[in-house]
Amino acid sequence: MTHSRIRSPEAASSGYITSLSVADDGRPRRLAVLGATGSIGVSALRVAAEHPDRYVVAALAGATNVALLAEQAAAFRPRALAVLDAARAEALRALLPAGYAPDILTGSEGYAAMAGAADVDVVVSAIVGAAGLVPTLAAVAAGKVVALANKESLVLAGDLLRETAAATGAVILPVDSEHNALFQALGGPGLPDLPLVEKLVLTASGGPFRRKPREELDRATPAMALNHPTWAMGPKISVDSATLMNKGLEVIEACRLYGLPVAMVDVVVHPQSIVHSLAQLHDGSLLAHLGPADMRVAIAYCLGYPARLPLSVSRVDLVTLGSLTFEAPREADFPCLGLARRALEAGPSHTVVLNAANEAAVALFLAGRLPFMGIPLAIAAALDAHAGQPVPDAATIMDLDARVRRETAAWAEVRA
Repeated sequence: MTHSRIRSPEAASSGYITSLSVADDGRPRRLAVLGATGSIGVSALRVAAEHPDRYVVAALAGATNVALLAEQAAAFRPRALAVLDAARAEALRALLPAGYAPDILTGSEGYAAMAGAADVDVVVSAIVGAAGLVPTLAAVAAGKVVALANKESLVLAGDLLRETAAATGAVILPVDSEHNALFQALGGPGLPDLPLVEKLVLTASGGPFRRKPREELDRATPAMALNHPTWAMGPKISVDSATLMNKGLEVIEACRLYGLPVAMVDVVVHPQSIVHSLAQLHDGSLLAHLGPADMRVAIAYCLGYPARLPLSVSRVDLVTLGSLTFEAPREADFPCLGLARRALEAGPSHTVVLNAANEAAVALFLAGRLPFMGIPLAIAAALDAHAGQPVPDAATIMDLDARVRRETAAWAEVRA
């Protein structure tokens, strides 16, 4: 698969983040799935299995779930696998079928090598958190088509990804259901309606605490936060949904994907999770994308792009559904949404701080070392302490990320 060079560097600060020109030579697309054992990775492999004539799975990366990765590897027989460290690599090797001996890579360097490999056309970037940045950047630097589920890459390094794609001709396609919905609502290939946008509207389910009074949020437990009413997601993203930080990160993601200011991106709560997002155009039109709460829809759109693949998912029955409701988010009770906007307006390094403090605080909450409402307090403290700095490359970004994580852990320890 080849890609055309797309936009001049001087045009790299506005409009969609990359070219949308994807060449198709008729042969099966070779996939690398990073985060293969997570919910997005599993769904991506289900899409690939449904269309075996269109896809060859060339590489799979997990982190710690070697048992599931071994099952996936046995089913698809990719030439390369990757896990977190050498010990897990040995455990994985012991679980593989006799006669099957793929290359097994480890750690961030291994993920990056897999993402940039010559025998890969499309990279599904579904590693959770800041850990996804380095391999995502490697895929973009290698000029790949990137089906991007790792929103943190855009939160941490949106400008760097835009500049790198301008130089290599990489194509970034959004897997997040909200941004994929906007992508489709704006016309898909070429995004013909993007210049007409007055406002983008991201929908949020509201999470498990949508109707909980403020005093109950102080007593929220990890088990309660992980009980999402609509989506099946991993623990970190489920907690982000409960705090509305997931939506805050998506506001940043939307601004950096579509080249729009934060004032042009709104959020509404839509508990049915059927309308995945909307675009309001300058003539008053409101274009919405509706679909089932199944990530395979967005994944298949990216993997098949610019074609639209048939897919065996449930269909939305509007009569049975009956009604769709919308409400304003309770931003006073869920301050993470405002913190994300604040960070975006403050500058690129502030969004690195926001994400690092959030990831650290969520981990502390899940470990029982920080209360639920301590998460936004930790993030606000980190932003208050940050004066801003240049973040020109991935190394600088990851150094800042590591420092903020340490400082957030220390802040929580003192607070306890």
